[in-house]
Amino acid sequence: MNFSATDTQLSITEMIKDFAAKHIKPKMMEWDESQKFPVELFRQMGELGLMGVLVPTEYGGSGLGYFEYVTVVSEIAKVCGSIGLSVAAHNSLCTGHILYFGNEEQKRKYLPKLASGQWIGAWGLTEANTGSDSGNMGCTAVRDGDGWILNGTKNWITHGITGDVAVVLTRTGEPRSKDNITAFVVERGTPGFMAGKKENKLGMRASETAEMVFDNCRISDAQRLGEVGKGFQQAMKILDGGRISIAALSLGIAKGAYEASLKYSQERHQFDQPISNFQAIAFKLADMATQIEASELLIYQAADLKNRGEKMTKESAMAKYYASEAAVRISTDAVQIFGGYGYTKDFPVEKYYRDSKLCTIGEGTSEIQKLVISRDILRN
Repeated sequence: MNFSATDTQLSITEMIKDFAAKHIKPKMMEWDESQKFPVELFRQMGELGLMGVLVPTEYGGSGLGYFEYVTVVSEIAKVCGSIGLSVAAHNSLCTGHILYFGNEEQKRKYLPKLASGQWIGAWGLTEANTGSDSGNMGCTAVRDGDGWILNGTKNWITHGITGDVAVVLTRTGEPRSKDNITAFVVERGTPGFMAGKKENKLGMRASETAEMVFDNCRISDAQRLGEVGKGFQQAMKILDGGRISIAALSLGIAKGAYEASLKYSQERHQFDQPISNFQAIAFKLADMATQIEASELLIYQAADLKNRGEKMTKESAMAKYYASEAAVRISTDAVQIFGGYGYTKDFPVEKYYRDSKLCTIGEGTSEIQKLVISRDILRN
């Protein structure tokens, strides 16, 4: 299998480099310090086709595949993990859910606005007491005539305040019963749908993370995505693709930290020679480069299966698990290579270090990935 970059991927890489140099790098530390979610930046990225990468052109998207999508997320994350995370969540979660499980009317209504960046998307599965235990969620939807009443709170939601539209997973059956979750798409401004607390995070600080609160929020049955009770199955399929997103995010952060370290190690002199001459540093760089290539191969293997419509639960879990843990190791070593400077905000690696940790937690922790992988290999 050939994983060399296509002409399209090379064009995307150049476009993102230019865009990031002008619009992300100059302000990213300011956004990080203030935890500002730069919504106008995402409108600009929508104009470049980066907010609907996987959406077919008939719905206003770029109509690209997962190889190109990996390039988009990783190239943005090389510069800023926060912006990469928000692009990934918008594309693969909210937009992806409507693309894969919405009916034709829902797709025509929402996808053009999401793909253009006119609307920002959110996706609500996680709750305070039910992270991976989604079958026991407290957010409910109860039938009311020809509609539904939603009650409950979703936590750790990317774009929970700013999102113009949210796909929300709710419990429509008894706790832990079979087929007890149903998905709905809810627009901001719907009475009873409110933003809650914004999280004050270690890293990924310019990517908004907040609660979404539903208090007797009434929506019509036309807002339901797919069949009643099939929300969990939908969510698991969305998370298969989402794991590729977080793996690509991890890859970008790892590459950013590695490239900064490689450059610094050749510029920084001690004992009258560049520190890259010392085996202690050179071996760290060798480990970084190897882990990046291994991550890339796992990611593109999963992306290839996804492009071909084949089952890739194990492969995407492996990619996400390995790449996210590698990003943490690589960014940790990057701080070490920079020494005292690596601990300051004047140099880029402290941000890669902070941002990387979320990759081992979001969209399924490393422990959940190992559970997914082990179940798959023991089934065979």
